[in-house]
Amino acid sequence: MDILKQFLGRLHPLVVHLPIGFIILGLLLQWVDRKKNDHKKVIAQIYLWGGYAAVLACITGYLQYVGEGYSFSSIKVHLWSGIVTALFCFVVWARISNFSLAQWLHKVPVVVVSGLLFILISFTGHQGGNITHGEEYLVEPLPNAIKSALGYAVFEEKEVILSEADWEDAVFYTDVIAPILNNNCVSCHNPKKAKGDLLLHNQEGILTSGENAPVLTAHQPEESDLLVRMQLPTTNDRHMPPDGKRQPSKEAIKLVEVWIAKGHPFDKTIGELGLQKALFATYFPKVEELDYPAAEIAAAPKDSIQLVKEVGLHVAPISEETHYLKVSALNLPSFTDADAHYLHALAPQITLLDLGGTQVTDAVCEALAQLPHLTRLQLDHTQITGSQLEQLKNLQHLKTLNLSYTPFDEDHLSTLAEFKALEHVVLFHPDVEKTGTTYINKGKTALEYGNYALPVIASDSIVY
Repeated sequence: MDILKQFLGRLHPLVVHLPIGFIILGLLLQWVDRKKNDHKKVIAQIYLWGGYAAVLACITGYLQYVGEGYSFSSIKVHLWSGIVTALFCFVVWARISNFSLAQWLHKVPVVVVSGLLFILISFTGHQGGNITHGEEYLVEPLPNAIKSALGYAVFEEKEVILSEADWEDAVFYTDVIAPILNNNCVSCHNPKKAKGDLLLHNQEGILTSGENAPVLTAHQPEESDLLVRMQLPTTNDRHMPPDGKRQPSKEAIKLVEVWIAKGHPFDKTIGELGLQKALFATYFPKVEELDYPAAEIAAAPKDSIQLVKEVGLHVAPISEETHYLKVSALNLPSFTDADAHYLHALAPQITLLDLGGTQVTDAVCEALAQLPHLTRLQLDHTQITGSQLEQLKNLQHLKTLNLSYTPFDEDHLSTLAEFKALEHVVLFHPDVEKTGTTYINKGKTALEYGNYALPVIASDSIVY
């Protein structure tokens, strides 16, 4: 029986559209038939069907309330307005059909009872939408200025930012937990809108408010309703914040769990609680890795760009924020050492250079050394042996060097130790026995050999 109740209750979101459809259809036909009154019987019948459908919607709605664990305070307005709407459908039917047992209704104009029914169905539908999506579902995308003008409470997002220098001095609740709750929970749990009578905007509300107070159990996160609801699947009706609302990140939920496990202190610092830095990695300022030097340069002359393009090289800007360029010989495999002098026309601007798959040899290094802002250099599938790489050691910004599938002689690896900015060297080659990644320059430069081989598993020998 419980399964049947729950099943019928979950039909409510589907069934509830039936009375809405009947009522809207009846109102529209009334408008069309307002002068001739040729369809009174049909319109009356539609309202009668609407009344039956509304009764069915009330029953399934009540079963959903009982079976899904909604608090009565959250659904009572919607429930009672739905019952009144169902009754009013029969009132409109009785008025239009001149029902003999409701003679007193004949004194009330049809337009009055129809107008009241329209108001009722609109109000009831709005209350149902509030339960499903939240009271601010429609206005949520609007700018804060407009929401404020409409009388809705506005909660500015609070960013959690910790400093590398003094992160341990940050107060765990004030600087981390409070912003997490503010950004994900307070829009529904504040003095103006306290769902479930729960307030999460301050210490007193967190500790004492809520229909199932307290929502925190010190040192027992698994018993704390605040955390339990956050960790439920979004498909679960008890999950908070509700599906469709902004959800806290896994890292944020973990921090709430740690806070409760530590006794949910409101005044202790991260350092005093002895928490690991890794827990807060998300909230440290991100260092942007650029594929070009930070220094600004002038734009390359258009005639210089055109000259390089006429050779057959591809030239494109790195981004809209800089005048640095990337140059590629992808479509020019015939490019040789003798053609490298064309690059000098764009020497200050070139930061990414791809000469992979061309005919260049070690002699090209002399020309490449004249590109002061070169950051990434691809020389894969060429004849580079490394004998002239020392000419590139003065390139102050060279971070990545691709030497895959070249006859590179590992005796020249010592030369790379003199490259000040070099971080990554790619040396993929099927003839080299080394695999994986090794490091030189005291761990500053990674040498990526690749050549990984998957282990043989039993299923590899199965013949299908």
